Amino acid sequence: MNLSLYIAKRYLFSKSSKNAINIIARIAILAVVVGSLALFIVLSGFSGLRDFSLQFTNVFDSDLKIYPSYGKTFSFSESQDSQLKNIDGIDAFSKIVEERVFLQYRGKNHIAYIKGVDNNFINVIPIDSIMFLNKWLVQNRDEVVIGLGTSQILSMGVLDYSNLLEIYVPKPGKGQITDPANAFIKRRVVASGMYSVNQDLDSKYVFSDINFARSLLNLDSTKVTSVEIKLLPNSDEKRIRKEINTIFSEDTIIKNRIQQNDGLYKMLNIENLFVYIFVSLIAAIAIFNIAGTIIMTILEKRGNMKTLSSLGLTVSEIQKIFFYKGILMTLIGILIGLGLGVVLVILQEIYGFVPITPTLPYPVRLKLVNVIIVFITILVLGGVASKIAATRVSEKLIS
Repeated sequence: MNLSLYIAKRYLFSKSSKNAINIIARIAILAVVVGSLALFIVLSGFSGLRDFSLQFTNVFDSDLKIYPSYGKTFSFSESQDSQLKNIDGIDAFSKIVEERVFLQYRGKNHIAYIKGVDNNFINVIPIDSIMFLNKWLVQNRDEVVIGLGTSQILSMGVLDYSNLLEIYVPKPGKGQITDPANAFIKRRVVASGMYSVNQDLDSKYVFSDINFARSLLNLDSTKVTSVEIKLLPNSDEKRIRKEINTIFSEDTIIKNRIQQNDGLYKMLNIENLFVYIFVSLIAAIAIFNIAGTIIMTILEKRGNMKTLSSLGLTVSEIQKIFFYKGILMTLIGILIGLGLGVVLVILQEIYGFVPITPTLPYPVRLKLVNVIIVFITILVLGGVASKIAATRVSEKLIS
């Protein structure tokens, strides 16, 4: 058995002759418990907020999306349609025509994006999960599905045939506009339904039939602005992307869900990093109480160290005794802190006793990666504090 570790255990579990050292040792372990608990809860809370934020993109964005590498549209032929259907791993895909439009309803205005979709769109995106009122649009009809935000901005309901929604887009062309009345293409439609995802998306998109959008934008039947693809579970995305690249020219690019929302993912990752660093620094300040405890133990055990030195232990081996004591104190604090943290997170997931709003509990997620991060972080901090304190043992001090 490692002699230094054995003596460290004896020093840890035996009471000191000075009561102040016993109290300070308990406070040091409590500091590790609080540091571990705080860091774990913060990381679990941020994981919950991350998943809560991304659940909207998981519903609204497709697994893969094909864009034009330049310009707004690209050609999508029947041959390419057939080849895309034959790729193993693709569950469904939908052709999209999207453009910014100007909306007007009973004297109120709003700028949004019209998103023309085909029949397959309901197989790519779970429409049932986002529909808020009435039903999804019927193809080849002059009707749209608006968002809850757009409805609130325009004070607009659904199936109002007496007051139709007016959609305007600028006419393509060059030169100055001489007649503003003829500068826009105008269509009048009825809202057949209303969707709700989140505050931003609810006022951003107006869904229509793809042929209606093409007519509004003066595009031919082969032009699309994107193709949204749903993959089968456990499919090989890398292989599928390669096969898609062989079908389309270099004028297109392919993005997965993360790449479609790269700004959001970068923001969340940066926030997570800063929160981790900030809480770790606070935990480090608390954990360095271990160094003070070890230094006081060293001063108390000077007589024991002389005896150990006489028995043949080197300075390095005596230093390890106090280093191991600090590590053991840290491990005890980590296990208690993580145990309490796991219990609190599970209770919050089940009962939601900490709310954001009266109807929405604060989102948390119990993840193994957070347990590992906290364990390693606190152990390293405790190890550094123990190492610094253990170096106080020297030949001069023993003699």
